[in-house]
Amino acid sequence: MALLYRAWGFKSLSRSCRRLAITQHRCLSGKDKLFQVSEEVQDALATGKPVVALETTIYTHGFPYPENVALSSHLESLVRVNGGVPATIGILNGTARIGMQTEELIELVSTAGSENTWKISRRDLGFIGGLGLRGQRLNGGTTIAGTMVLAHLAGIKIFATGGLGGVHRGGEKSMDVSADLTELGRTPVAVISSGCKSFLDIPRTLEYLETQGVGVGTFADGREGNVDFPAFFSRDSGVKSPKVILDEADAAAIVYAQSQFPVQSGLLFANPVPEHSAMPKQDIDSIISQAVAEAEEKSIRGNANTPYILKRIRELSQGSSVKANKALVEANVVRGTKVAVELAKLERRDGAAPQRENNVVTKFGSTSKMEASKQAASAMADSPSPQAQAQETQPIDILVAGSLASDTICDYQPFDDFPTLPSPVLHTSNPSSISQSAGGVGRNVAMAAHLAGAKVSLASVVADDLAGSSLLDHIGQSGLTTTNIRQLMTTEGARTAQYVAVNDSSKDLVLAMADMSILGRPEMESLEYWTTIMSQNKPKWVVADANWSPAILSSISTAAKAHKAMLAFEPVSTAKAARLFHKANNVMMTGGVVPNHVVSLASPNSIELTAIYNAARDAMMFESEQWWKVVDSFGLAGTGSRDRLASIAGSDLVDEGIPQQCIQLLPLIPNLVTKLGHRGCLLMSLLRRMDERLTRPEYAPYILSRNLSDSSEIGGVYMRLFPPSREVKQEEIVSVNGIGDTMLGVIAAGLAKGYTLEDVIPIAQDAAVLTLKSPEAVSPEVRSIQARLM
Repeated sequence: MALLYRAWGFKSLSRSCRRLAITQHRCLSGKDKLFQVSEEVQDALATGKPVVALETTIYTHGFPYPENVALSSHLESLVRVNGGVPATIGILNGTARIGMQTEELIELVSTAGSENTWKISRRDLGFIGGLGLRGQRLNGGTTIAGTMVLAHLAGIKIFATGGLGGVHRGGEKSMDVSADLTELGRTPVAVISSGCKSFLDIPRTLEYLETQGVGVGTFADGREGNVDFPAFFSRDSGVKSPKVILDEADAAAIVYAQSQFPVQSGLLFANPVPEHSAMPKQDIDSIISQAVAEAEEKSIRGNANTPYILKRIRELSQGSSVKANKALVEANVVRGTKVAVELAKLERRDGAAPQRENNVVTKFGSTSKMEASKQAASAMADSPSPQAQAQETQPIDILVAGSLASDTICDYQPFDDFPTLPSPVLHTSNPSSISQSAGGVGRNVAMAAHLAGAKVSLASVVADDLAGSSLLDHIGQSGLTTTNIRQLMTTEGARTAQYVAVNDSSKDLVLAMADMSILGRPEMESLEYWTTIMSQNKPKWVVADANWSPAILSSISTAAKAHKAMLAFEPVSTAKAARLFHKANNVMMTGGVVPNHVVSLASPNSIELTAIYNAARDAMMFESEQWWKVVDSFGLAGTGSRDRLASIAGSDLVDEGIPQQCIQLLPLIPNLVTKLGHRGCLLMSLLRRMDERLTRPEYAPYILSRNLSDSSEIGGVYMRLFPPSREVKQEEIVSVNGIGDTMLGVIAAGLAKGYTLEDVIPIAQDAAVLTLKSPEAVSPEVRSIQARLM
C-alpha cells in the first residue's frame, strides 16, 4: 500500500529525517510515544520551507463527519497551493501528531462526537498523554491553545485558524477567560484568525491580551486608515484595532523581528472575514444577543457555553453563519500561508536555515542551555572533520541520468528579397543565425530542476576532447556538480555528444542531426557502476532519457528500482522512445505491471506516445494475464467510453487515439504526461483505492472510471487536459528547443518536493514559456518559479 501511495500519488510516506542540527532542533523520532512530527514537516523545518500549523478542534467539535474530512483536505490543499507545507495537529490514540497523514486525519475526525474524543487545551496534554501510556487510547482535537503548544515544540511559527477565544461577557464576574489568551501570552507563535468570537467581550479581550504582552494587529485588507478589530462573522466590531498591518510581508517582518528578541509571547494577526461572506453587523449583533440571553437563562456556562451559542447562532441565522465561518477559515489559511512564505524568505536571507530556539526539544520539555551546550560540544567532537564531511555524499532530490551535449542551433533567416520562404531550401546554403551552447536532454532537465530549487546531480558522460572539457567547465559554473559525469578517452574512439538543430523562420524544428554514440559505449553498461551512483546519491527520483542505449537504460532502471527511487522516462524522439521496451532492456521486459512497475512517469509528446505504445504492443506487453487483470480493475465501462473520453480530452484527441493509448500503457507506466504543443498537455494517472480525488467533488470531472471492488488497490483512472498556461505571440518566440526538457525538469522538482502532478504541471507550463522566449536551452528565468515550489 505504501509503495502504491508513493508511486502513484507522489506524496512520500518515507521522507528521510534530515539532520536538524543546523536548526538546533532534535530530530524527533517517529517512535516517540507522546509526540510525533511527520517526516514531511521535519524535512520542511530543516530546510527552511514555510510551514503552517492547523488545528483539529474545528473538525472534531465543529463539523460532522464526513463534512470534516472534506474541510480538512481542502484547508491542507490551500496551504500547498499557496506554497506552504501543512502541519495539521491533533491527538490520535494518545499521541500528539504534528503533520497528520491523510489516513490518520480521517481516523481522528471520524470519531467526532465520541466521548473518547476530547477537546484538547494546554491543561489536557498531560492527561491524554498519560492515559495513553496506561493503555487508554484517547483522541483529541486541539484548540488554539493546545495547537500553539505543540506547534511551538515542533518549531512552527505560523498558525492559521478560525476564531480566537476570549473574555466572555460578564467575565469580570465569572472569570470566564479562554486559555487561548494566556497561551498567546507565553508561547511565541503567530496566530492568524478572524479576531475572536463575536459573542465575546471584545474590548476586555483586547485589554487582556495587552496585559499578557501580546502584539495585536489587523490586516487592512484594502482599507485605509484605522480599521476595526474584526468580530468573526462581521468585518467590523466597533472597536479599533491596536495596530494595522498592510500585507503579509509586513506581518512576516514582525514575526521575524520578534523572534530576534528574548520575548516568549505570541502575536495575533486578525484577518477580517471576506466581504462577500460577511454578515451585517446589526444582524449578527441581534442574533448574538438572543443566543447569549438564552444561554444565560438556561445557566449554560463553562465549556458548554461556546458550543451552545454557536449552535443557536447557526440556527437563528438560517445557515448564514456557517457560510461566513467556512469563508473566514479559508481566508485565514491562505493569509497565514502567505505570511509563512514571506517569513521563510526573510529567514533564508539571514542564514541557510531558520534558527528556532537556543535549546534542544525533548518531548514536552526542553533541556537547559547548559545541557544544550554540552550536547552541541559532544556532537562537534563526534562529527567528522571538514575534509571528511566534504567527501560525504548527501542525499539528493533528483538524479538525472541523461545526455550532455554541445548544441549548435541554426535559425533560418531568409533574405529580404525572399521573405515568403518560411523554411530553408534543401541542397544549398541558407542564411541563418547560428549559436552554440551546452545542451543535451539530460543537462537541460537537470538545469531546469536545479533552477526550480531541487537538489540535483547530472549523471552523464563526455570525452576528453575540447567539447567535453568545455561542457565540464560549464556544468561546474552553473551550480551543478560534475561528480557523476564520466570522462572517456578519445584515443579509444569516444566523442563528446553533439546536436545540431535547423529551425525555420518561425523557430520550429525542420531537421536535427545528433551524434550520441558516446551514450551507447559499453563502458557505461555496468550495473555495478549505476548501483554505486545510486548508493552514493540516494535520490528520491531518477530521470532517464532515451539517448542511452537499451542496455544502459536497463542498468539505470534496475539500479533505480533496487534503491526504491521513482523513475521518470523522457523519450527524446520517436526513434528512441521505443528503447523503453527493447528486448535488451531486461528490467522493463520482466518488470511487470503495477505495483511492480519500473517507470512511474513518462513525458512523451503525442508522436512519442504512439512510438512507446507501438513498442509495447510489439513486445507483447499487452498480452500478459497480469496486464489484463490491471486493465479490468480500471472499472472502465464498455459502452459510452468514447463519449466519456471526449468529454474530458476532446474529440480531436480521441480521434487521434491519444487517451486510448495512455489507458493501455497505464498498467506499465501509471502516470503519463503527454505534451500536446499549443493544445497543452494531457495527464493520465492510476489512482490508488483510498485516493482522496475519488471522493472529492472538485475532482469528479476528471475521474474517468472508478473501481468499486475492495479486492484491488486500484481505485480508478484520472484524466485531465491542461490547456496552455498562457498564449505566446509568434514574435515573442525565440526558440522551441528545450521547452519539453524544461517542463520535465520542473515537474520532477515539484514531485521531489512533495507536490502532486496536478499542482506542478501549471507551474511547469509557465517555466516552459520562459524557455520559449529565451535563446538558452533552459531559460535562466526559470529560477523565478522557485517561490511557487517552496
